Amino acid sequence: MNARAMALPRPADPTALGTAQKIFAFASMCVGMFIALIDIQIVSASLRDIGGGLSAGVDETAWVQTSYLIAEIVVIPLSGWLSRVFSTRWLFAASAIGFTIASVLCGFAWDIESMIVFRALQGFLGGSMIPLVFTTAFIFFDGKQRVIAAATIGALASLAPTMGPTVGGWITEHASWHWLLFINVVPGLFVAIVVPILVNIDKPDLSLLRGADYFGMVLLALFLGCLEYTLEEGPRYGWFDDDTIVTTAWIAAVTGVGFVARTLTYAHPLMDLRALKDRNFALGSFFSFVTGIGLFATIYLTPLFLGRVRGYSALQIGETVFTTGVFQLLTIPLYVWLTRRVDLRWIMMTGLALFGISMWEFAPITHDWGARELLLPQALRGMAQQLAVAPTVVLTLGSLPPARLKLASGLFNTMRNLGGALGIAACATLLNDRTNLHFLRLAERASTGNDAVNAWMSNVSAQTGTPSTESTLRLLWHVTYREAQTLAYSDAFLVIMVCFVVATAMVPLMRKVAPPAAPTADH
Repeated sequence: MNARAMALPRPADPTALGTAQKIFAFASMCVGMFIALIDIQIVSASLRDIGGGLSAGVDETAWVQTSYLIAEIVVIPLSGWLSRVFSTRWLFAASAIGFTIASVLCGFAWDIESMIVFRALQGFLGGSMIPLVFTTAFIFFDGKQRVIAAATIGALASLAPTMGPTVGGWITEHASWHWLLFINVVPGLFVAIVVPILVNIDKPDLSLLRGADYFGMVLLALFLGCLEYTLEEGPRYGWFDDDTIVTTAWIAAVTGVGFVARTLTYAHPLMDLRALKDRNFALGSFFSFVTGIGLFATIYLTPLFLGRVRGYSALQIGETVFTTGVFQLLTIPLYVWLTRRVDLRWIMMTGLALFGISMWEFAPITHDWGARELLLPQALRGMAQQLAVAPTVVLTLGSLPPARLKLASGLFNTMRNLGGALGIAACATLLNDRTNLHFLRLAERASTGNDAVNAWMSNVSAQTGTPSTESTLRLLWHVTYREAQTLAYSDAFLVIMVCFVVATAMVPLMRKVAPPAAPTADH
């Protein structure tokens, strides 16, 4: 931070700003949060095209998404401390500029290695924008305005990754995969210019650099980085059958314990773990974790099913999953109306229960399900996301004093991303194991001693005009494997449903939130 920045006038009292100014400043920050979140999934439906363009295999191409997630999950819990050092305005502006530059570098990547490095930079440089929007909303607004701001944040936090495959598939189909990254340039520059002008809610404090817990930073980076790697790559390499996975798992366990111990004893910790003593914050972090499982795991499962089982293109996948985002947007007015009449706890409980119901509606999935069959479960999930995520934000962070918001917000957002990482890893493992199990069970029945199988084989031979038993058996193998895969997807949705049943039952344990007094400039 240069001398000119340090000479800036004392931050304005947020309560003295006009409503229009606060709304525009908040909206500008929301743009930054949205592009940082949508880029998690914007490449998911286009990995095949990216791999083809960079001459990379499937395993290598998966790192285009994994590297971004690892880098983002590392920087999010650091954002509270970073914002105290450099101030919200300058950290947000630097994040937007860095994210934009990294996006351009990704678009110009010349091979898969350079793409992975640039995607990691993109996630690390842009990740701070996510939690800063949460804290700024609670400083700018109170009362009904705070509820609406939280509804907006909740909508964006779940809508952005949901829309990622849709937007990515459309861009890839009509332009090229490079524009998945170049599209960030205009909104990134807008945020980098506007936010420093409008958002002036705190001062930089470079003195915090002297007493910073740098050892804690190393522990945190190793813990979250190795944990994310273990969860992402574990299913692919058979978990603890792989030496690298065993090593990263041990590093994550040791550094995780070390970080917790360090944070609870260090004078100036990076994260406010003591906030977990607050019942609402502890429960809210758990609900954030569960919604992360539901949000990211279903975004992972649905495009995967449509691509592997139905053989859909990137655009077809995007068009099919678009329903979720539409119904989430349509639910926002309902949510705002309910907040004026119903306790937020019961709105959240309804949202969590509705998410569980949507998973139940996914469970009867068959190999020929498309947009029509997926309409109801996806519509219910879209409504559930809005009704569950937004009140969780208010109930979890709304009762904390403003001085604790920055550090606590980083922990709250980290829990959502950890839930997503664990949910995807669990679903990937479940798909692999249950597909093998279902295939063996189906294969036992699909023998030549089964009259129905013999009739099917005869019918196929007659239709194709191919009397070859070998080719017919090969087709039978593919059909059996397809059905085994489909049954495994059903199992995964049911497991997610159980998570939401547990979360729904725990909602009554939360206390009703009485929002703190409006913040002053000293915050």
